[in-house]
Amino acid sequence: MLFNTLDYAKFFAAVFVVSWLLVGVRKLRLFFLLGASYAFYAHWDWRFLPLIWGSSTIDWLLGRAIGRAESDRNRKLLLGVTVALNLGVLGVFKYFNFGVEIARSAAGAMGFAPPDLALQIALPVGISFFTFESMSYVIDIYRKELTPHKNYFEYLTFVAFFPHLVAGPIVRPRDLLPQLSERGRFSAEAGSEGLFLIAKGLAKKMAVGDYLAVNLIDRVFDAPLLFSSVECYAAIVAYAVQIYCDFSGYTDIATGSALLLGVRFPVNFDSPYQAHNIADFWRRWHISLSTWLRDYLYIPLGGSRKGAFRTYVNLMLTMLLGGLWHGASLTFVVWGGLHGAALAVTRAFGGKTAGAPSEPAASRLSASHVLKVILTFHLVCLGWVFFRASSFGQARLILERVAGFTWDHANLHGELLLVLGVGLASHYVPKLRFQQLQTRFIRLPAIGQALVLLLFAFAIKQLATGESVPFVYFQF
Repeated sequence: MLFNTLDYAKFFAAVFVVSWLLVGVRKLRLFFLLGASYAFYAHWDWRFLPLIWGSSTIDWLLGRAIGRAESDRNRKLLLGVTVALNLGVLGVFKYFNFGVEIARSAAGAMGFAPPDLALQIALPVGISFFTFESMSYVIDIYRKELTPHKNYFEYLTFVAFFPHLVAGPIVRPRDLLPQLSERGRFSAEAGSEGLFLIAKGLAKKMAVGDYLAVNLIDRVFDAPLLFSSVECYAAIVAYAVQIYCDFSGYTDIATGSALLLGVRFPVNFDSPYQAHNIADFWRRWHISLSTWLRDYLYIPLGGSRKGAFRTYVNLMLTMLLGGLWHGASLTFVVWGGLHGAALAVTRAFGGKTAGAPSEPAASRLSASHVLKVILTFHLVCLGWVFFRASSFGQARLILERVAGFTWDHANLHGELLLVLGVGLASHYVPKLRFQQLQTRFIRLPAIGQALVLLLFAFAIKQLATGESVPFVYFQF
């Protein structure tokens, strides 16, 4: 059920009304939100409901068992069980066929012809997100940073809560469980903020991201030989804009939907293309994933506590696995490797303060800072080529075309360049300006907000492409 469809609008309107009618009976409202979340997931494929329910139930039980265990040995054993089960689920559904393909290729190179053992099975939508969320709950209990949650149905709702179920953000149990345990309180200000975020997210997704995908990006990546260097370069920059508008737009809609239901999610994006190096980029991009990888992978590997060389290895391993988390393809591994190498280089030349967002304000206007931002953006764009490409061959063709220095630009018409320019330039507008717009919207009377949203909906309809483009991160 895509956020940018009338199906979701009808579904959410019904959930909003009924959930607040039930606010006086907390348990009944909780059961309703859980049922609505499972219905939302079943709208994609009801056969995978036992998977999300079973995964959540097992982790809830294992969390309680770890909380009761007295010996470190038993605690570690139970932790190993939950990690093995969660990664096993991911392995079967997401990586089994990938492993089989690599094994067959290796065997073929040695002259063998092994049988094809690939599974004919669909990838459950959102599996990478809800397994990470559920696994972090058990790990936090093992670390004694969290006590086992007593209410089974609150925990099921935490994992399945539909605004973040399919593509995040990856919400930590300590952020969401306390909110689900409380009686909901409707706030007109939070509701107005939610409406503003939903409108902003739809505009990013439909008016900018989808337009660029349909009118340039998909065409160039499908047949790069038909386009010039300038057009291929424009498509790469456009994809950087698209994936930001698409994913941050999804996050805006998810956050706005949750706010309208009385729940607040943590910030997931902070103007990532303003970053002045790759470390700074990962403090701004998909923050819920980058902090998850830091806390549950990089630090357990040793972080920066075991010397410089080990730090570089840990950074590389973390990003390689982060790339693989996105998809079962070597192109994602290369994308992660590029970021891992860049993080290691940043660390080597910048020391422990590399990427710290505390540079003096004056330096942000200097020529050197602007150059760093431009270089970082283009390094990120290089990674996006492999992220978007369906194969190494396609990525190679795109990069070769860019290096060909051909200047024809017949496909870069004025409207396309305007959308690309607005999408890119808006990224560098100070956050204060957006906050001021949001504050002014919140302060409007209800009828004023309704008129603004009506005009917004009309504008999006006029600007949006006629084709429905799925959210990029739904595939993960």
